[in-house]
Amino acid sequence: MDITHKTHITELLKASKLSITDTRLKILELFMESNGALEHSSFEKLAGQSFDRVTVYRTLQTFLDKGLIHTIPTTDTSIRYALCKSDCSEHDHHDHHIHFRCENCGTTICLDDTEIPVIQLPKGYAAHNVDVVVSGVCKECK
Repeated sequence: MDITHKTHITELLKASKLSITDTRLKILELFMESNGALEHSSFEKLAGQSFDRVTVYRTLQTFLDKGLIHTIPTTDTSIRYALCKSDCSEHDHHDHHIHFRCENCGTTICLDDTEIPVIQLPKGYAAHNVDVVVSGVCKECK
């Protein structure tokens, strides 16, 4: 990890009032280097080193709680995670955007510039969250 990258990650952790550990540094580095969302099982493979599964789980949960990452819904039982944009915070997530999952390579990316369509709910219903995942073929696989 280059010094600029490490400085940015360190500042993110400090701003979130989190201690700086090797695991947190490495997990944030993997997020920043990835082209899309990551699964819990991806971290060992991408890092090329052994991570304690519980430590990874706790780190991801801490990052979720602090507004550093958000979850992406999937059609199976796995959970995917992606970095939040800079305007997310501990009690105020702004991760309402469309996600795209490639059926070929499995990559999931955030489509921040694509608007979520307006959904008209029946009278008496109130939405608290809208998750939109579009599946198809990405531009690299096309």
